[in-house]
Amino acid sequence: MKTDLHPKYHRATVTCACGETFETGSTSESLKVEICSKCHPFFTGKQKFVDTGGRVERFKRKYNL
Repeated sequence: MKTDLHPKYHRATVTCACGETFETGSTSESLKVEICSKCHPFFTGKQKFVDTGGRVERFKRKYNL
C-alpha cells in the first residue's frame, strides 16, 4: 500500500457572504461560499435575487437564438 495517498482531513471554517460562519470537515482548512442556509431563499422564505451570471444570455449567444 502507498503511504500518504489520501489528503489530510481538517476542521474547516466555512464563511458565507452574509457573514455567517460555521465549522465542518474538509480537506481545505477554510471555505468561502456565496449562499448558506441562513440566507438561502428556500430556508428563509424570503425571495432574494441570486445573480446567475447571464446564463440565459450565454445560451442564446451559443445557439444563436
